[in-house]
Amino acid sequence: MYIIVAPIKIKEGYKDAFIEAMLGDAKGSVNDEPGCLRFDVVQDGGDPNRIWLYEVYVDEAAFQAHLQTPHFIKWRDTVKDWTEERPEGAGAGAGSTNIWPSDDEWQ
Repeated sequence: MYIIVAPIKIKEGYKDAFIEAMLGDAKGSVNDEPGCLRFDVVQDGGDPNRIWLYEVYVDEAAFQAHLQTPHFIKWRDTVKDWTEERPEGAGAGAGSTNIWPSDDEWQ
């Protein structure tokens, strides 16, 4: 598995539009990409303008394919000026591997 955990800080005044665009990418990922197993959009408990993405792909190639999809490109271009900070790796290919559950046990 290839996993992305990404915090994103949304600029003041853009949260609702950002979330709408983000959900389009998340739903497109889960519904249209066989290599995307999970795409969670999580609201930070201490900061209403920070969200966390938790994405699980079958492998890094599936994540790289995600970066070429129309729904990702639309999201990227739509929100490019709506964030205060994004991790260097988010969308750039920095990911992690799971420990548990193992790939064979993951559902």
